[in-house]
Amino acid sequence: MIRKSDELLSIGEVSARTGAAVSAVRYYESLGLIPAERTVGNMRKFPRHAIRRVSLIQLAVRFGVPLAEVAEVFASLPEGRTPNKKDWSKISEEWNQRLEDRKQAIARLQEQLTGCIGCGCLSLKTCNLLNPGDELGRDGPGARRL
Repeated sequence: MIRKSDELLSIGEVSARTGAAVSAVRYYESLGLIPAERTVGNMRKFPRHAIRRVSLIQLAVRFGVPLAEVAEVFASLPEGRTPNKKDWSKISEEWNQRLEDRKQAIARLQEQLTGCIGCGCLSLKTCNLLNPGDELGRDGPGARRL
């Protein structure tokens, strides 16, 4: 697909529009999270929809979502064209499910941690948080953690 040069943004423009450092934009491109084209002079040029992707990446990073998960979600976006509302809705649903799963995992961890702090057992043999099912005991007696 041939694009008009005015439809493409320089790396500096993407950086300025998103607040992401130029090095971050370059890194996201190297991971395949945002598409870029090269000019005859080998300059990176980005489609306008890269701005939305960079903004979503920044939000994900703020919430502790690994970039590998961002890549998985972005993999369903179309290549060669600007994603439309239906495309973004699809990844929004997937993203919401991932966030809900993460929220539930954090709630479980919080419950376990609250119980652990209140327990005061200091026993790796009975502690369900640090040594669930006495997994460390299978390796024999003695210290297993440093």
